[in-house]
Amino acid sequence: MDINGIILIDKPADFTSFDVVAKLRGIVKTKKIGHGGTLDPMATGVLPVFFGNATRCCALMPEKSKRYTARFKLGISTDTQDITGKIIRESAVAVTEEEVIACAKRFVGKSDQLPPMYSAVKVNGRKLYDLARKNIEVERETRPIEIFSLDIFRIDEREYEVDVACSPGTYIRTLCSDIGDCLGCGAAVTYLRRTESSGFGIERCITIDRVKELMEAGELEKQLLPADSLFQIYPAYQLNEADSRMHLNGVHIWLSRLEGMPDTDEYIRIYDDKERFLSLSYLDREQGQLAPAAYFFKRN
Repeated sequence: MDINGIILIDKPADFTSFDVVAKLRGIVKTKKIGHGGTLDPMATGVLPVFFGNATRCCALMPEKSKRYTARFKLGISTDTQDITGKIIRESAVAVTEEEVIACAKRFVGKSDQLPPMYSAVKVNGRKLYDLARKNIEVERETRPIEIFSLDIFRIDEREYEVDVACSPGTYIRTLCSDIGDCLGCGAAVTYLRRTESSGFGIERCITIDRVKELMEAGELEKQLLPADSLFQIYPAYQLNEADSRMHLNGVHIWLSRLEGMPDTDEYIRIYDDKERFLSLSYLDREQGQLAPAAYFFKRN
């Protein structure tokens, strides 16, 4: 079965993103599969999974905001910054709800965040979590992040829930841990769910079991989203039949012959005269040509 497109998976807890890909590879019986946006094993929620030609999306995904719902408990700090880790400090909690909210709101906006040791960030070619498992801690550089919005409310005396919209690369575990440090008592995440990623919301996701059911019923293709659904933030342009053929054969078309081409420094979605998505391309101004970044339609 030749499958090309995107399936939005509601990742279950205790699965890595790679586990999800491995499971789907066995269900769908295909090797050409990838995912967009790593999630912690304890986390659940939106995980875009790409099949066939759509795997080319992985390296070209737009930098869109992500959204999470998380819960954190005050008074404990762990080596992983979540409840699955080893407790390294316990503290008394003597803060009011107003103080917690005020402290959390300070993190809205741009800042620099230190990635946790238990993360997939690489230092000198080695993933931090591999080093952390060997009790090796190394110097890490902070990374710029942005918290676009943060809503927080109290669950009980020591536990709070936050809804966070943030830039890609933001660690919610670290955010909650930093809030705890700001309050002087520490904090660890007890629940984490990604509710939006790459413009896709949790309401559009299905479970791995549902994928299996659809596969067995021969209806999986109905669930597939086209590759261009990921790139709607970019302008579109339609080629005529002759130019479409040239484009698919790898010919860089002169911009001077393309009327109405969007003047942009971003990518452009290229379609043929039958409105089929051909490629994600860009304007090579130096050469005066339309140059493809990736093809999403099988060449003739």
